[in-house]
Amino acid sequence: MPFIVVTLVAVLTADVLLLTQPEAALGPAEVVRATPRQTPLAQKRPLQQPSAGPAATTQPVAPLSKLHKPNLFVLTRTPFTNEMLQKVAKLSGVRALELADAASVTLDGKRVQTLAVNPSTFRSYTPKVTASSDALWQNVAAGDVAVSFVLGSDGGLALHSRVSAGSAGQLRIGAYATTGFGAVDAVVSKQVGRSLGLPHDNALIVSAPKANSDKLRKKIIKALGKGTQVAMVNPVLPQPQQKVTQQNWPAGSFMTGDQLTVALKAAVSKLGRPYVWGAEGPETFDCSGLVQWAYGQAGVRMPRVTHQQWVTGPQVPYSQAQPGDLLFWRNDPTNPDYISHVAIYWGNGKMLHAPRTGDVVKIAPVSTRNLAGVVRVSPIAAAKVR
Repeated sequence: MPFIVVTLVAVLTADVLLLTQPEAALGPAEVVRATPRQTPLAQKRPLQQPSAGPAATTQPVAPLSKLHKPNLFVLTRTPFTNEMLQKVAKLSGVRALELADAASVTLDGKRVQTLAVNPSTFRSYTPKVTASSDALWQNVAAGDVAVSFVLGSDGGLALHSRVSAGSAGQLRIGAYATTGFGAVDAVVSKQVGRSLGLPHDNALIVSAPKANSDKLRKKIIKALGKGTQVAMVNPVLPQPQQKVTQQNWPAGSFMTGDQLTVALKAAVSKLGRPYVWGAEGPETFDCSGLVQWAYGQAGVRMPRVTHQQWVTGPQVPYSQAQPGDLLFWRNDPTNPDYISHVAIYWGNGKMLHAPRTGDVVKIAPVSTRNLAGVVRVSPIAAAKVR
């Protein structure tokens, strides 16, 4: 049996699991489908600069060791025990494990899904460019929070600014660094996580690069029992499932004219409502929250985040876009492959969307800069996205 590395540290999840508030019950799992490149934006703290966050440490971060590609992200209702870790470690194909603390916390008045990690070991589970940034991980170890570019830009968290973290005081935004786990938008050290009230060791990253991720997922759920959630990140699947193939979409696959009318009327009824990071309506929205709410009024069960909404139907050329189609952009310089914004096509070169913090739901001309593509929503496909 090959040697299995079991380290008790952290992870950063993808467009996928709905993390809970500290001490709360876990929400339903969702699924991630991205393996983006990343260029973290971080500058090393000046040596004389005092710590910005609670429970900071002056311990140096260990040099980058072997990279481990994460394949599964596991959440449990109770902390992982050694017995639980051994059950996972003994499953065929598992090569490395990493523990984390995961919860939704309040940053700058926003509910942000957050991971508390050991910077020295967790960095090995991120893409190479992110993992190689000593400044980024030293800043996290010193008490800073690293946030995704989307949270920083759209959510209004300026790089190197200090933001409120509830009873924990203030945290410094030490870096923009999307790590490939899109639903989680903030990373802190384990020490800062304690100050924020994150549950202990309730998340586990599994690296199993040669195992069928779907089969391994089922084995983990069986081994750990009720209440376990497992999401696939960078899934390893049989070759036919990995290839993107042309699909035949039979009649009845797409929204009816009545459904499109209801969704568009619902969306336009919210013109002027303020953008709020993470808001799902009915009075405030972020970009994907507006889409989910408006299409929900038409009986279409849309997933919550942009990366999931990107796979709710086939892509069509922009020249063939129709009212009710969804437009997607890749605007994140730290993660060029990440889907970071969504809007509803209104017709005649116009779109309806919730732009960013400080702005409101509006109709605006379509910008084709960084446009990733156009998706025609299929309620059948949307309902299957997890």
